[in-house]
Amino acid sequence: MKTLILFSSRHDQTKKIATYIANILKNELECYIQNIQNISYINWSQYDRVLIGASIYYGHFSSVFEKFIKTHFHFLNQIMSGFFSVNLLARKLEKSTPFTNPYMRKFLLRSQWKPNCCAVFSGALCYARYNFFDCMMIKLIMYITKGETNGNRKIIEYTDWQKVSVFAHEFIQLQKNKI
Repeated sequence: MKTLILFSSRHDQTKKIATYIANILKNELECYIQNIQNISYINWSQYDRVLIGASIYYGHFSSVFEKFIKTHFHFLNQIMSGFFSVNLLARKLEKSTPFTNPYMRKFLLRSQWKPNCCAVFSGALCYARYNFFDCMMIKLIMYITKGETNGNRKIIEYTDWQKVSVFAHEFIQLQKNKI
C-alpha cells in the first residue's frame, strides 16, 4: 500500500505538518512525500491513496495548488484521499474545523475534488522570515484578529500537534475500513 503525501507551503509550516503526518503513517503505510510545486507528472496507478496539505496566504490557497486540484480531481476522486488546510485563522477554536473554517468551507463547496477526510490546522508565525511588507500586513491582520503582534519572538507556533496526530490516525483507519 503506497500513500502519496503532497504539500503546498509558503513558509514551511505545512511541510512540517505533512512530514509529521508521514512519520506517523510510515508505521503502517508506505509513504512518499513531495512538494506539489515540484511535480510534473504522477503515475496515479502507483498509489492507493493520497493526502494533500495546503496553506492559506492572504486568504487564498496557492495558484499551483488550485491548478493541481483542477487538473487531477478525477484521479483524486477515484482513490482514497484526504485534505488538510493550514491557516492562522484556525488558531481560534470556532474556526478550527472543516465545517467552521471559511477557507476550507469555500474550497470544498467549489472544488470538484471530494476528499474522504479533511482537517484544518493552525499554522505558525515567524516574523523574522517575512519581508517588510508581509511582516507589517500580518501584524495588522493579527492585531485586528487579536493575535500575536510581537515581532521579536522567534516563532509563534499555533499548530496543535495532538490534533494532527489524531487526523493522521483517522486517515489510517479510513484505509483499514476500505480494505
